Amino acid sequence: MTVPPAVETRNLTKRYGDVTAVDGVDLQVERGEVFGFLGPNGAGKSTTLNVLLDFVTPTEGSATVFGHDVREERAAVRERIGVVPENYGLYDRISGRRHVEFAVELKDATDDPDALLDRVGLSPSEAARPTGEYSTGMSQRLALAIALVGSPDLLVLDEPTSGLDPNGVRRLREIITSEAADDTAVFFSSHVLGQVRAVADRVGIMNRGELVAVDTIDGLRSELDIGARVTLDVDDSPDVTFADDAITDVTVAEGTLRATCLEPGAKLRLLDRVRESVSVTDVRIEESSLEDLFASYTEADAGGEADAGAEADVGDEADAGAEPGGDGATAQTNGTAATESGSVEVDG
Repeated sequence: MTVPPAVETRNLTKRYGDVTAVDGVDLQVERGEVFGFLGPNGAGKSTTLNVLLDFVTPTEGSATVFGHDVREERAAVRERIGVVPENYGLYDRISGRRHVEFAVELKDATDDPDALLDRVGLSPSEAARPTGEYSTGMSQRLALAIALVGSPDLLVLDEPTSGLDPNGVRRLREIITSEAADDTAVFFSSHVLGQVRAVADRVGIMNRGELVAVDTIDGLRSELDIGARVTLDVDDSPDVTFADDAITDVTVAEGTLRATCLEPGAKLRLLDRVRESVSVTDVRIEESSLEDLFASYTEADAGGEADAGAEADVGDEADAGAEPGGDGATAQTNGTAATESGSVEVDG
């Protein structure tokens, strides 16, 4: 019997009048996989996620979670997922702990609320405070605790590092890695590409409604012939030629040899070949970054639509406006309740 993937879309399409937000997306996310979902603003990421969560009805195509149609079998889907949406509401007069208790009751789960709150880094005193006193980072941690209720088989995280300080980001990484090791699929979108690079097994890049690339980061490098830039300091000019398609752009000048290696094994072949004729005194390797790959797939069409021209945050740090989490700042509240899936509903 074939085991269905955690997430599968076929020809997934969503139109709003004359605007096509998602255009024929075919995608699979496997069990136990951490899948990073990328794209500039307006690329169709949020619409795709909203279809998976049954917040938006597709115009064409289908979407399933563990083989269950997200619209026709929504109850079966909600039993197996936990969600951290980008925009969520909390009851600002109710404590963080009570929010988690509500989620446990709604999912008929047996989780210990205190253990979940501790796992995401909220202390007992913080959990006892009303969420109207929470900073953005604390609210984000609470949303993650709610999403983990019931040990979901799929975590859907929309911009999960938003508002988190570096400690919160590190804890989130640890949780994602731990959940994936327990065969939980993690499907998350982010503009902070450094965080995606740190945890994702594969990435998918959306641009102007289309899924333009899906692969590992190394696979995307190979497909684009970007590879790694290798610099060797040598004690003399090497007398070598390279009949190797994976070693390109070789230059030698002033005791330095530079080359681009299009596959991992090519780096060792380059080093071995050069050492046949000269001594190598230093080696430096500069891998093409996820930012480079992202730009290669999206910049050519940038500016074609109103939202698509917005720049993605490709920095390695958490959002500049993130609060370290603790005191004073008030979380945005919409007065929505915890859902059956153990997440918090988005407005609209």
